[in-house]
This record gives sequence, C-alpha cells and structure tokens, in this order.
Amino acid sequence: MRTERNLTRLDRVFARLDREPERPAHIDVPRMSRHRVALLTGTLAFYLAIVYLVVTTSWLVRFDWQVMFFRPYQQWHNIHWFVDYYVVLGQRGPTAVMVAAWLGWRSWRQHTLRPLLTLGASLLLLNITVGAAKIGMGRLGPHYATTIGSNEMGMGGDIFPSGHTANAVVTWGILAYLASTPRARRWLSALSALTALGVGLATVYLGTHWLSDVLLGWAAGLLILLALPWCEPGIAKAEVALFDLRDRWRARKGATAPAAPVGAPVRLKPRTAAQDEAAARETVGSGARSGRAPVYLAPGPHTARSERTPVTPAGSRRPPHADRIPRGATTSTARPLAGG
Repeated sequence: MRTERNLTRLDRVFARLDREPERPAHIDVPRMSRHRVALLTGTLAFYLAIVYLVVTTSWLVRFDWQVMFFRPYQQWHNIHWFVDYYVVLGQRGPTAVMVAAWLGWRSWRQHTLRPLLTLGASLLLLNITVGAAKIGMGRLGPHYATTIGSNEMGMGGDIFPSGHTANAVVTWGILAYLASTPRARRWLSALSALTALGVGLATVYLGTHWLSDVLLGWAAGLLILLALPWCEPGIAKAEVALFDLRDRWRARKGATAPAAPVGAPVRLKPRTAAQDEAAARETVGSGARSGRAPVYLAPGPHTARSERTPVTPAGSRRPPHADRIPRGATTSTARPLAGG
C-alpha cells in the first residue's frame, strides 16, 4: 500500500517559491476607508503640531537640547557598534535594494507589476515631501548647532524631518501594505513599526538628529503609507500601459523578419569551343572505359513503340486483354479469325 509523504515546512516554503500559473483573480488592494482617513487626519495634525512646537521654540526644543547634552552615545558606549550597523536599516540605498528584490520576486510570481510600482510611487512621494520639508525648514543638526536653546531653523541644514526615520517607516511599511492576508498585514505592520522606531532612536543615540526630527520623520512616513490608496488608480493605469508596451515589443520582435537582400547576379562567361571539345572527349572516354551503354539508355534491343505489347499497370482495376498477343508469342497462338 502506497502512502503519500507528508510535506515538511521546508517543502511548503519551496512550493511557495514556485511561480503561479497565472495572475491571482483577487488581489487585496487597500481602500481609502473611513478608518484610514481618520488615521491620516490625526497623523497630519500631529505633523503640523510638531512643526509648530519647533518653530515657536517651545518645550520640545528645550527637551531636544537636554537629550543632546545627555549624550547617549557616551552613556551607553558599549552598544555603539550595534547601533552603527542597525541604523543602516534606515538608509535609502540598502533598504530599497533589499525590499525591491523581494517585491520583484512577488511581481514575477504573481504576474503583476503592482508591488514594484507601489514601491516606486512611495519612494517618489517620500523624496518629494520629505526633501521639500528638509530644504524649506533648513534646520541644523545637534553636531552643528550654533546657539544653545535655539531651534536652529533656517540655517541651511537638512535634518528636519529625519530622513532615516521616514525612509524606515515607508520602506518596511510597504511590505505590510502589500501583504496578501490580514494576518500577515498585522504582523508586518508591528514589525515595521518596531524597526522604524529603533532606527529613529538610533539616530538620536548617535547624535545625528534631534528627538523632534525623529517624531516628524515618523509622521511623514506614516502619511505616505496612509495616502497610498489614492495612488492605486494611477498605479493600475501605469501597469496596463507597461504591459501593453511589452506586448507590442514582443509582437514586433516576433514578426517575420524581412528577407535578406538578394546579391548582385553573377555573370557567367560563355564556354569556348576548346572547352566544349574537351568536355565531349571526356564524356566519350568515360563511356568507352565503362564498356556499357550510357545510363540513360535501357539495356537490350530497342523496338518501336508500335511493336510493343500494351501492359496493364500494376494495381490497375482494368482486366487484362486476353485477345492481345503477348510479346514473343508464335503465330500458332494467334486468335482465330472472326466467323471461324
């Protein structure tokens, strides 16, 4: 009796790595629900509140200076090496490459460009919004601060909001946004939130950002993730356009290739009388050497066509003619005369 082998966890993992035969019929695309709109509105209010507290040099700016003078990198110097490596999870280049590789496999497996296009749209929004805020407010970082207690705004800096924190929120949060099941979305949301929180605190530990920079970076990244459903129609149109472009390119590539141009005709030289005479001698000599008739002549005596006996072709349904004299027959076997 044959029993099937139970699939192990590793077998299931490799089965998941195989490409699906066709695009899934139902891909969960987040919608702009009331809950999401409420979160977006609250996050935007938090963003504006942080900006207001920093611009007015409120208690938040004083707390920034207290944290800076505390110098966490000196208080807990034994974890400095770990924080140096951990903060890489917020750098744009390494994180974008890692996440793009994973989403590229998702795109290949599900026959869709939506994961990669969503990542591209989120990073584009991140560069525009965070970059504009950095340049517009021009705040200096703790290492370059000039006046104690000042908010250091409009000094030509580029650290408010924190780009590391916002990038960590968006890059790792996009995995939760594109999760295929609600359970996976919840777990990935919690994991990406903890990762972004750790990256933000790591920048404060190293002294490269104020604490208010990190708070604004969290809000900036979360705003982008919450606003992504508004970009879904544009992402769908871009996907259709790219697939149409691919189909046209394949059709043009698979079309019949044009025939190769015919070269110029080669002009043949007429044979001379000497060449004709030499060819005739060669033909006669080869016939004499072989001692037999040329191959195009049948052997034996050749009779006129009128003297040959008609023969019924093989496989013919026509009955043989009994009244005809076969070849080589004598006159005694000739048919009798009519009336005899």
